[in-house]
Amino acid sequence: MTAELTAQVCVVGGGPAGLTLAMELARRSVSVVVLEQSAHFNRSFRGESVSPDSVWLLDRLGLLDRLAGTYAQMHRMELTDSGRTVLRADFSGFRYPHPYPVELPQPALLSALADAGREHPGYTLRQSATAVGLLREHGDSGPVTGVRARTPDGGITVRAALTVAADGRFSKVREMSGLPYEKLPLDRDVIWLRLPFPADWDRNTYRVRIHGGEHGLFIPTHPDSVRVGLNIPKGGLRQLRAQGPAALHERVDRLAPELSDTVRAHVTTWSDTSMLDIFTTVVPRWSMPGLVLMGDAAHTLTPILGQGVNHAIIDAVTLAPLVEEAFAAGGDGRAALLRAGEEFQRAREESVRLSRALQLRQEHLFSLDTRLGGLLRRALYRVVDRNRALQRRVLARAYFQVQRPGPPVARRIAHSGAAPAAG
Repeated sequence: MTAELTAQVCVVGGGPAGLTLAMELARRSVSVVVLEQSAHFNRSFRGESVSPDSVWLLDRLGLLDRLAGTYAQMHRMELTDSGRTVLRADFSGFRYPHPYPVELPQPALLSALADAGREHPGYTLRQSATAVGLLREHGDSGPVTGVRARTPDGGITVRAALTVAADGRFSKVREMSGLPYEKLPLDRDVIWLRLPFPADWDRNTYRVRIHGGEHGLFIPTHPDSVRVGLNIPKGGLRQLRAQGPAALHERVDRLAPELSDTVRAHVTTWSDTSMLDIFTTVVPRWSMPGLVLMGDAAHTLTPILGQGVNHAIIDAVTLAPLVEEAFAAGGDGRAALLRAGEEFQRAREESVRLSRALQLRQEHLFSLDTRLGGLLRRALYRVVDRNRALQRRVLARAYFQVQRPGPPVARRIAHSGAAPAAG
């Protein structure tokens, strides 16, 4: 038996993008159904880095107080190459309302977003619901009119004027829509693991370690661990695993010898790790009649500088008012929603392009493994380290695309709706 639901909007995907959008739509009196494949929000090794712009947005959306005690501010960044620190950044030098990125476990963020959404009428979240097909007018070529999903209790049909694909970097809805895209694999993948936090490390500092062509990210994770990301050659997991956990231990030895004993005690099998396939996705068109792509479904980014969650949240607060206006316009609602999707892409595309370009430059620098390449990389980072104005300009492109300069706030700023679109 198939259950039938009707809403103005059906959001496929209950990650940061989908739940932020659904909460904002419900707050604007737009009825919304969210379909989330997972039965829970306990997502290990998933997007815990939240950019200062998104911290600011969460504050404006009234969520930062709800999240008190669940996250850690990052005050500094330290990049070490071949055993020598070549770049230090202090976020307190950025004069923005919220200058600090935070490390926020995704279960806490998603639970807070879901709870906030449930406070509004017209909001429905269905978990353990996997989208299996799009409803279309006139066969496979017409406008999208909803979604078919599978649940443990049977099928669900959600009929909606607008369907939003927020189902991530491997978006099934994007595939089912037929919208063209280009997947650009990078030269590496990342192995993630989690260790107890070292007693002699500062808990508010991001660490990047480079040794030849190897690099690692060492990210303090609330409340008491460090998340470690180690690069491996693209598709190199099978070869690395064949060497046993000792090969992973030796990589940590080269990058962070102070963690050598800890990694051997806590990473004894490959099940203690997770692998992230690194690629970026370019989608020429983010919308079609009845459907909009957002977040990683529209523009997959890499882990560098924690931009995935950041762009997901900015997407949501940009798209929500456009959808609200389209429903309020009257007349041909379908045409208004299509225009909203096109305006959404125009508002967000340049910001995404800038973040992607910055990430790809960093990826290229990290991968230099010749002697001359290493010398060039270290020289570039030292120039940025010594020139504070240049350093702030470079980091501002990643972290401060939405906020405007102003004094930091002690607690939170007053809720005043969604932020203006970045662009």
